[in-house]
Amino acid sequence: MAGRINDDDVKAVRDAVPIDAVVSEYLQLRNAGGGNLKGLCPFHDEKSPSFQVSPSKGLFHCFGCQEGGDTIAFVMKIDHLSFSETVERLAAKAGITLRYEEGGYNPSHQRGERIRLIEAHQAAAEFYVRALESPEAEIARAFLAERGFDQEAATHFRVGYSPAGWDHLTRYLRGKGFSDKELITSGLSQDGRRGPIDRFRGRLMWPISDTAGDIVGFGARKLRDDDNGPKYLNTPETPVYKKSQVLYGIDLAKKDIAKASRAVVVEGYTDVMACHLAGVTTAIATCGTAFGNDHIKILRRLLMDNGSARVIFTFDGDSAGQKAALRAFEDDQKFAAETYIAIAPDGMDPCDLRLVKGDDAVRDLAEPRTPLFEFALRQIVGRYDLETPAGRAAALDEAAAVVAKIKTSSVQREVAVQLAGLVGILDQEFVVHRVAQLARWARDKGGDHQDRGGRGGPQGGGPRGGPPQQTAPAPAFSGPALNLRSPAHRTERELLKLALQRPALVSPAFDAYGVDEFTAPPYAAVRRCIEEAGGAEQGITDDRAYLGAVLDAAPDNTVRNLVTELAVEVFHGRTIDETYAGMHLVHVRLRAVDRRIADVQSSLARLGNHVAPQDLAAAQNEVWVLQQYAQTLRAHGAAAL
Repeated sequence: MAGRINDDDVKAVRDAVPIDAVVSEYLQLRNAGGGNLKGLCPFHDEKSPSFQVSPSKGLFHCFGCQEGGDTIAFVMKIDHLSFSETVERLAAKAGITLRYEEGGYNPSHQRGERIRLIEAHQAAAEFYVRALESPEAEIARAFLAERGFDQEAATHFRVGYSPAGWDHLTRYLRGKGFSDKELITSGLSQDGRRGPIDRFRGRLMWPISDTAGDIVGFGARKLRDDDNGPKYLNTPETPVYKKSQVLYGIDLAKKDIAKASRAVVVEGYTDVMACHLAGVTTAIATCGTAFGNDHIKILRRLLMDNGSARVIFTFDGDSAGQKAALRAFEDDQKFAAETYIAIAPDGMDPCDLRLVKGDDAVRDLAEPRTPLFEFALRQIVGRYDLETPAGRAAALDEAAAVVAKIKTSSVQREVAVQLAGLVGILDQEFVVHRVAQLARWARDKGGDHQDRGGRGGPQGGGPRGGPPQQTAPAPAFSGPALNLRSPAHRTERELLKLALQRPALVSPAFDAYGVDEFTAPPYAAVRRCIEEAGGAEQGITDDRAYLGAVLDAAPDNTVRNLVTELAVEVFHGRTIDETYAGMHLVHVRLRAVDRRIADVQSSLARLGNHVAPQDLAAAQNEVWVLQQYAQTLRAHGAAAL
C-alpha cells in the first residue's frame, strides 16, 4: 500500500489546478456574477442551474443538493475516486511529483486502480496507433480509405489497429509494468488457456474517452471474413467503462456543444468522424447501446438547457432507425433542449452521405428541421388505415398515450392539436381532452407527486445571489430552524459570506463577535468554525488556506456544506465595499444588543420585588450601558464598533 501523501504536495495540487478548469471538463459554466460561475449540477437532476463555482476560492457548491467542496472533493465525487487516486490524477495534470510519508516517491504499482486502468488504456491506444502503420494493417488502412478517411483523419481520431496474434498487446503492456490482474480488469485482455490473451485481435480500433478526455475503452470493427466475432466489439463493463455513461467523440465535441448549444447524435464511429471532418464538430455517438438517460445527463450539463439548445438525432431510415427514434422520443421530456430528427436521402448514414454527396450534404443534414415528436407520431399513425373510423380510433389511442407523457401542459396541448390533424379528426378539443385524460390516469395510477411543471424544474438562486427560499439541511443543530425570510437570519448569512469571501472588509471587528450573536444555529456553527480557524483576519493574507482551515474545523458534512455554500454564494448588494460590510456588522451587533436588553428587562420583570438591591442596580446599569451603546451604533454605524 502507498503511504500517506505529503500534506504540502496535496496543498500544491489544490493550488495548481484551477477548479473552474476541472469542472468545465464535465459541464458548461457561465457567469453567475460576483466572480462566480454557474452550471447544471452533475450530482442531481435539475433544469435550472443551481451549481456554483468560485474560482478565486477554489470551491464549488450546489444550492439544490447541497454538495460542495474543493477541486479534490469534486473529482472524488464525480469520478468515484478515493482521495489518493484523485490527488494522483490532478498531480499528473499539473506535473507535480508526489511524495509519500511512508514510502518516498510514488512507484507505479502503488497508484490507484482507476489511474492504473487509464494508463493501461493510454498505452494500448499508442500501441494500436503504431500498429496501424504495419504491413499487417493494410486491410485496416484500406477500410478507412474506402470511407474517405486519410492518415491525417486517422491521427486526429487516434484510430489504430490490433494485431491478429494472440497476445501482442498483453506482452507489450506486461513490459510496461502492468500486472495480469490489471490487464484483465481493464478489459484489454481476457483469460486464455495458458494465461491472458488480447481481447481485440485483427480489428480497427477507436479509443473511447470520457468527458475529461481519459481513454476508458475501445470500439473494435471486424475486418476479415474469418473473424467469427461480432461486427463491432466494445470493451466490456469495467471499473472505468460503463457503456451507458460514455459517448464516443464527447472529448472532441464538448467545447463546441457548449459553445453552439447544439449536439448531433449519430449511430457509429465512422459517422462521428465524417461529421467532424465535414465541419459538424458537435457530433457524438453511443457505444453499442441505445441512447439513454445517462447520455442525456451528459449532454444536458453541456447544453445548460437554455432556450436555444438543440439536439439532432440522425438515425438511419430503416426500421431499426425508426425504433431508435421512438426510444429517443420516450426520453424527450428529460431534455429542456428542443429535439429533432434528421434522416438522409435514401437512408444513408453521415459517413455514406459524405462519400456520395460531400461535406455540404452532411452539414445540411445536421440542420434541425423535423421535430422528434412529429416524426414519432407520424411513425405511429402511419401504421394504421386512416381511411376507416376504426383505423383512426386505433391510431389515436396509441399516439395519444405517447403525447400524454409530455409533462408540460402547454406543449402537451400543442402536440395534441397536431395529432388531431395527423389522424384526420376535425374536433381538436376532443383529442386534447383525450390526451389530458390519459395523462391524469397515468399520474393517478403511478402516484406521481413530483413537480409537473415540465421543463421549468427546480429553480436555482436568482441573479442577486441567493438560493431559493429554503430551510437549512437537517443538521445536528439545536434551536429553531433556519428561516431565510427572517431579516436577522438574512443579515447573519450575509455577514458570514463577507467573513468567508471578503474577510478584509470585516476584520478585525468580526473576530470580536461572539458565537451567541448569531441567532440561527447553523450560522452559529459556521461562526465557531471561523473562530477555530484563527478568525477572519487569517483570510487576509492567505485566502485559500483560511477557507481550508474553516472547512477542516467543521464538525460534520452538514456544517462543511454550509461553509462551501456561503463561500460561493453571490452577495445581495450591488456594491460590496466597506460601507456594505459595516452595515451588516452593525445590524448583527444591534440585534444582539437589543436581545440582551430585552433578556435583562424580562428577567427583572419576572423576579419583581424578589431581586436583591445590588443585583437590581447592576442590571439597571447594564441596561443603561447597552441602551447607550445601541444609540451610538445607530448614530455612528461601523465607527462605533
